[in-house]
Amino acid sequence: MSSLFSAGGPLRWLSGCYFFYFAILGALIPYLGLFFEHRGFDAAEIGFLMAIFMGTRIIAPNLWAMVADRNGLRAELVKIGSFTAAAGYLSFFYDGGFWYLAASLTFYTFFWNAILAQVEVLTLDTLGRNAHRYGSVRSFGSVGYIIWVVITGWLVNQWGAEMVLWVGLALFVGLFVCSLPLPSSRQARTEHHTVSKPPLVFNRAIVLFLLSALLLQASVGPFYGFFVLYLKKVGYSETLSGIFVAMGALSEIFMFMLVPRLLKRFNLKTLMMFSMAMTAIRWCLVATMPEHIVALIASQILHAFTFGLVHAASIQFVHRNFGKEHASKGQALYASMSFGLGGAIGNWISGHIWGDGSGAAYVWLFSAACAVAAMLTVYFIPTPACRVDLEATAD
Repeated sequence: MSSLFSAGGPLRWLSGCYFFYFAILGALIPYLGLFFEHRGFDAAEIGFLMAIFMGTRIIAPNLWAMVADRNGLRAELVKIGSFTAAAGYLSFFYDGGFWYLAASLTFYTFFWNAILAQVEVLTLDTLGRNAHRYGSVRSFGSVGYIIWVVITGWLVNQWGAEMVLWVGLALFVGLFVCSLPLPSSRQARTEHHTVSKPPLVFNRAIVLFLLSALLLQASVGPFYGFFVLYLKKVGYSETLSGIFVAMGALSEIFMFMLVPRLLKRFNLKTLMMFSMAMTAIRWCLVATMPEHIVALIASQILHAFTFGLVHAASIQFVHRNFGKEHASKGQALYASMSFGLGGAIGNWISGHIWGDGSGAAYVWLFSAACAVAAMLTVYFIPTPACRVDLEATAD
């Protein structure tokens, strides 16, 4: 990892962007359900608001990807997006009711959700032939998630759900500060005018991949919106709930360390299908044995597959099948179809299944069914599209 950082200064700041981007995710997503409940909203309203949080990923990354692939100004877009997201987040402090919060969420998450796809492309471009070491840089995001999901849980436990607002503001400012030193990518703009790009073709492999990503994130959506509420219902404190969530991110870091070896030994299709099978098992554990700490710990360890392995494999799939000329569009489509549309659908449906709380366990059975459907979809992806370039993954 140190050799990668010494080879390119931008990797340090990209790691910082990952740290704060996912720290925001860890501080907000698990506890927004508690925050909205504190503001007096019911489960259906909470599900709708959480769907907005995910749903802006459907549109924002794709709009920004068109701009980025046209002029190559990816670093500049990250800076603009992080600043506007931080400024827009200030509107979230005002308690203006359901529709006001919905509008506030839509505004600042639109810019925040547009950032990640550009950071992914910048990271892969900077790594070059070391793209298989993506996990070493991305793991800083997991570290940020772990630290702030635990700290925020403790703060909420001590001083109440309103602490979520102040933590989020500090982290949005940190993301903007880390984006400022990213070097300009204007050179890509001149390359665009000299090289004509082939059109993006949605073949069978790409369509099935995007569908599987949507189904998997529909499976994960309830985790972000209702997991802490579910643990609170069972009898766990916010602090302990935060520790459980942090365990998942910690297992994710270990998985990122193993990814380069796994990519050399298995094709992407095998890795994605196995990860989705483990995800289905994970949600079954959460649904049937939430009162058993050992079962909950096991379910969180399986997050190494739910996100760590399947995300690393998915990033490689996009990198291989979209090509450099459509790099931003590929990452944006992956983000919008999975974390965006899939996460929004999962949260919206879960809010209705949850109801007054009596359907809480069925939310996780719904999640397990979505994970199985995702696995079956991957099965039909042509194997050649899931092979990794061995030369690119050589040490």
